[in-house]
Amino acid sequence: MASVAAVATSMSSSSAAALLGCGARSFSSSASSPSVALSVPCSFSGLGQSFHARIAASRNLVLMKRGRAAGVSHSSSSGRRLVASASLEFSEPLVGNVAPDFVAEAVFDQEFVKIKLSEYIGQKYVVLFFYPLDFTFVCPTEITAFSDKYDEFEKLNTEVIGISTDSVFSHLAWIQTERKSGGLGELRYPLISDITKKISSDYKVLIPDQGVALRGLFIIDKQGVIQHATINNLGIGRSVEETLRTLQAVQYVQDNPDEVCPAGWKPGEKTMKPDTKQSKEYFAAI
Repeated sequence: MASVAAVATSMSSSSAAALLGCGARSFSSSASSPSVALSVPCSFSGLGQSFHARIAASRNLVLMKRGRAAGVSHSSSSGRRLVASASLEFSEPLVGNVAPDFVAEAVFDQEFVKIKLSEYIGQKYVVLFFYPLDFTFVCPTEITAFSDKYDEFEKLNTEVIGISTDSVFSHLAWIQTERKSGGLGELRYPLISDITKKISSDYKVLIPDQGVALRGLFIIDKQGVIQHATINNLGIGRSVEETLRTLQAVQYVQDNPDEVCPAGWKPGEKTMKPDTKQSKEYFAAI
């Protein structure tokens, strides 16, 4: 297992360096092993290219492909108008719809296990969060923060699941690395390997040209319906406290369908009635 961990650590470390930029970096799989210089290609543009720019480029590509299929010519990106024979179709939003199911291999409690999302239906809420890569910098701060707050999620009958496009061997090596060395240490919840990238694609967080996922987070209720979704770019960490607060709001509204939660609502605070007259009670009280 030590040799597997060393290989996984080395491979993921090169990916970590790519998140910061190009050039050679020295990485070591352990304090006692010699550093190995890794040459990082200048191909990872995830931090430099905005999500909006990627979406705009994807839309233009769709228009061009449809135009070619219909025999319609399109101008270049010089600013001239693009003409299409049909309007661009957009897929349904994930929020409010059933979460895409999956079966995947994961690491939990130092073992490889299978996770099937639909097995939680009728049993638990699920917080499913995607992160870019193992052995990186922002990622361990989020992953360990969710683990440290796991008891609070457990009290809310909620399972936490992390997922990236790394292999289970990389996950295991990272878990077996101490926190003070940039590792994860023991985790209270599973880390899924989406090495085929299908799950990231189904949840619309995959950066296709980079093969990694944006920081997407989804709250899935006990019926398997996505009630909340957020997506951060690669360099922006998420708040576990805000995830807990949003989860509590989701559960409150589902338990009290005649009420809604205003901005920043926390348990014990005043809610409002979704009615033009009754809502005035809330506004009069604040």
